[in-house]
Amino acid sequence: MYVDGYVLAVPQANLAAYRKMARKAGKIWKEHGALEYMETVEDDVQPGKLTSFPQAVKRKAGELVVFSWIIYESKAQRSRINKLVMKDPRLAEMADPKNLPFDAKRMFWGGFKPIVTL
Repeated sequence: MYVDGYVLAVPQANLAAYRKMARKAGKIWKEHGALEYMETVEDDVQPGKLTSFPQAVKRKAGELVVFSWIIYESKAQRSRINKLVMKDPRLAEMADPKNLPFDAKRMFWGGFKPIVTL
């Protein structure tokens, strides 16, 4: 398995628009072969002394932290699927920074190799 994870801040007023966009994006990823696509919104996150989810995205008043991941069969599958997704015209429509319901500059992401799965 291989996992892409990402974290971002979404204005609470834009949460419905973000959810709509995420549902559409998730369907595209799954159509191209992703095993799982999950979007979650903060429920119990607190600022830390040095770092935390809110601090990492520079959460502002009225924003919510979104923590999400996509699971793939392998890193090679992730590379293949992401190439297809990035060429998919349905995603291009959503990916215009002017139309995003969040500030993409405060989003961070990465690829991860599982070390424990149960």
